[in-house]
Amino acid sequence: MTLFETLATVVDRTDAMMPDCPRNSETRTHQLCRGQPESNQNRSALLSEIKTPIKTESFSDQYSLIPGKELGRGKFAVVKKCVEKHTGKEYAAKFLRKRRKGQDCRLEIVHEIAALELATTSSRVISLHQVYETASEMILVLEYAAGGEIFNQCVAEGDEAFTEGDVKRLMRQILEGVAYLHDNNVVHLDLKPQNILLTSDSPLGDIKIVDFGLSRMVRGGQELREIMGTPEYVAPEILNYEPISTATDMWSIGVLAYVMLTGISPFLGDDKQETFLNISQINISYTEEELTGLGASPINFMKSLLLKDPQARATAHECLNHPWLRAESQEGEGLETPHSVTPLPLGEEEEDDEETEELIVVASFTLGQCRQSEEESLTPDQKAVSKRFKFEEPFGPLQEIIY
Repeated sequence: MTLFETLATVVDRTDAMMPDCPRNSETRTHQLCRGQPESNQNRSALLSEIKTPIKTESFSDQYSLIPGKELGRGKFAVVKKCVEKHTGKEYAAKFLRKRRKGQDCRLEIVHEIAALELATTSSRVISLHQVYETASEMILVLEYAAGGEIFNQCVAEGDEAFTEGDVKRLMRQILEGVAYLHDNNVVHLDLKPQNILLTSDSPLGDIKIVDFGLSRMVRGGQELREIMGTPEYVAPEILNYEPISTATDMWSIGVLAYVMLTGISPFLGDDKQETFLNISQINISYTEEELTGLGASPINFMKSLLLKDPQARATAHECLNHPWLRAESQEGEGLETPHSVTPLPLGEEEEDDEETEELIVVASFTLGQCRQSEEESLTPDQKAVSKRFKFEEPFGPLQEIIY
């Protein structure tokens, strides 16, 4: 397929790729809200029924907001620390606007609530305490994870950085949570350090998976194709507009393991185009200086996930039985056994339009380049394989630039 054919395909599929409304994140997740009805395919991947009672009384009568720095903020959401007045317990309150760019996005919020409900019995997923609704907002009262994002330790140096032992323990917990989700047909689709929280930072606590705004239900016989995720962690099938599956999360787990072990983002290029090209060509090095202190087992673990063919990637359960993680689990804590529950019935910041058009061109050019250069592998000197994070200019999810 030529570049121009690819571009035309991307433009034609825009409505199918884009969710109706943005998903917001506690940690800089952005999407655009299209003024188009949501596709039937996308609607079938959203949960539409919840069991949590929605309270309409005043939130401020029951909770006191803690003054000071917010826990997170996006274009359509803000997360603040709060205290329940009658118990004194601390929580994180996520305030979500129901109307975004003139569209009613309540269904998107209901789906996020339902996904959290579905994972109630997993200790690895943030728990939902209560839900409030006002004329303009829905407020999710969530478990408070005092340790914050693992992102901070991923990029730390010296004694503040994760040890390999830390990574193995936390990775097992992440996989326990992901295995639970996948057993119940839920794909998270935005697994990254900013969406993995810790119950405490000193001593190092346990993990909590958060932000289900991009999550989807995947069921046998139903194909789901969407352009979504965060560029550094997005799987090749997302860029190729191929079906999404639980294996899409497993690619992100592989990237996450690399980041936690090295502090380096393996596919990050100098710009978005280079990042997408690195992903599409699996342009990754396992001989970087930062990996020299690791044995063969953790590298083998990452290699079992960072594969272009989704069906070839290890599953969450297979990862839990990988020698790298099993050796540690036999010495330390036992693994949490994922539970199965019956899924419920089926039923977030923006940027300007110029940047929206940019990704259509970038993604198309990237896909065209990948197809044109299958016989001409890039050398490490031609393309950056990995580099340190650029915190001042973080990438947002793909939807913030596809319109």
